[in-house]
Amino acid sequence: MFMEDLYQFENALYQQGVRYIAGVDEVGRGPLVGPVVTACVILPQDFVLEGLTDSKKLSAKKRDLFYDYIMEHALSVSVGMMDEKVIDEVNIYEATKRAMYQAIEKSKIVPDHVLIDAMKLEKLTIPSTSIIKGDAKSISIAAASVIAKVTRDRMMEELDKKYPMYGFRKHKGYPTKEHIEAIQKYGIIEEHRKTFRPVSQYVTH
Repeated sequence: MFMEDLYQFENALYQQGVRYIAGVDEVGRGPLVGPVVTACVILPQDFVLEGLTDSKKLSAKKRDLFYDYIMEHALSVSVGMMDEKVIDEVNIYEATKRAMYQAIEKSKIVPDHVLIDAMKLEKLTIPSTSIIKGDAKSISIAAASVIAKVTRDRMMEELDKKYPMYGFRKHKGYPTKEHIEAIQKYGIIEEHRKTFRPVSQYVTH
């Protein structure tokens, strides 16, 4: 993957005279616990960060470094999230969309164009482009993926302090063998998504 590939969408928009391009991504659709987190990032036109790509492909140490760099150099960074209660109420797909709208609304600069990883936001009044695997094709979406991932991972580390027996620090709430065994042994906590299997089997009404 060459660095210039990550600028193809942004450069095409800049050439059309678009000034503020926001990248939007989410993290946390698959876990059994906690919120889905989204980020909306607007980068300066001359932004360069060697090695930036989809946050899942980066080490935790690299993500933390990139997070700090993006926070320092981005024109705007905003985060949206919907907790487990909203996810259980409306479903994960709808909750993700709501969190994306929230992140965009909280942006301190109103973007001229929004690049979104995979999802389509039909109610968005700003022009947008949905890009499949966008976090590996757009520098703005890649930056948003890092912000969202680090934000959520840090929340899971806090949850780990409260409930160390579940191992959230390690698996970040995803349905690993260790996590499922902990649910079988200790039951579920308030932050678990009650509509997700196998959590739903342990909900007592």
